[in-house]
Amino acid sequence: MSKIKIGIIGAGRMGITHYSIINSHPQVEISSIADPSGLMLSMMKKYLPVKTFKDYHELFKKDSPDAVLVCTPPNLHNDILKTTFENKTHVFVEKPYTTDLNQAAHLAHLFEKEGLVNQVGYVNRFNDVFKEVNRLIKKDVIGKLIRFKSEMFSCTIAEPDDGSGWRSSREKGGGAVYEMAAHAIDLVNYLVGKPDKVIGSNLNSIYSKKVEDAVSSTFVYKNGCSGTIYVNWSDTAYRKPTNKIELFGTKGKIQADQHSYKIYCNEDDPEQGFRKGWNTRYITDVFENVPFYVRGNEFTSQLYHFIDCIQTSEKKSLCSFSHGADAQEVIHRIFNDYELNGKA
Repeated sequence: MSKIKIGIIGAGRMGITHYSIINSHPQVEISSIADPSGLMLSMMKKYLPVKTFKDYHELFKKDSPDAVLVCTPPNLHNDILKTTFENKTHVFVEKPYTTDLNQAAHLAHLFEKEGLVNQVGYVNRFNDVFKEVNRLIKKDVIGKLIRFKSEMFSCTIAEPDDGSGWRSSREKGGGAVYEMAAHAIDLVNYLVGKPDKVIGSNLNSIYSKKVEDAVSSTFVYKNGCSGTIYVNWSDTAYRKPTNKIELFGTKGKIQADQHSYKIYCNEDDPEQGFRKGWNTRYITDVFENVPFYVRGNEFTSQLYHFIDCIQTSEKKSLCSFSHGADAQEVIHRIFNDYELNGKA
């Protein structure tokens, strides 16, 4: 089988991370990189066996990759993805894959209609603990879902911000909602489903001048389930970004983060190996090995899944543009709810 030619657009932190991961795949050849930084490209020319371009248009013209990884700021994604579509190229793009809801829905339609593999980097869907929680919910282990809360914390912004960087621009994907709450929202969509109503949204600035540092909101469902999200990227009690979710059902409850989960069962469940009361499982109990480790198994799993979907046409993406558009819709509903009802 011939190798899949990969181009990488954007050689910042995530671009380099994804390069190191996808380069470990035996059926992949990284053939080109595009980035506007002359310094970055000169280093890559010196040390890496790839073609380098300052403009992604040149990458498509002179390299013709089978697939690209897009790791640029979100405000650039729409134009890059339209060019990717015009070149009939499969694509993995970092979240959020656009900050415009209409663009998100349109791009999802285009790529699906053409049959091009499309994937968004909502990495929680590939975390082994959250995958196991998803399986337990589908197995009805905790019964009908009644309540949940999805939380995420980090100390990303821990001092006054002068408002000059990309993190201070919502249009560029900055602010706690796009940078972090998007993950907490997509995790709810993955485990519970997209909410029917978004209410009680609040945005708080702690250190930032132009964007929010914390967000809270309530999600309501027609089936009677409801839950909350709370995200704070200015919480100095956390050294690394941490995702947490708690789900309460008619048969018990689950508390989970990226590394472990606790499940309380109202009755013994011998089929799943749980006794009545609390049961604890760690990621080492449920994880699937990956051939290359950077930051977490899930980062490798998501990119290997992308390649699997290209190689196996009937395999569906676990995090397609359609899923990304769903997350984008909830994000916009939070912003709209705050503008209409949340401001004092």
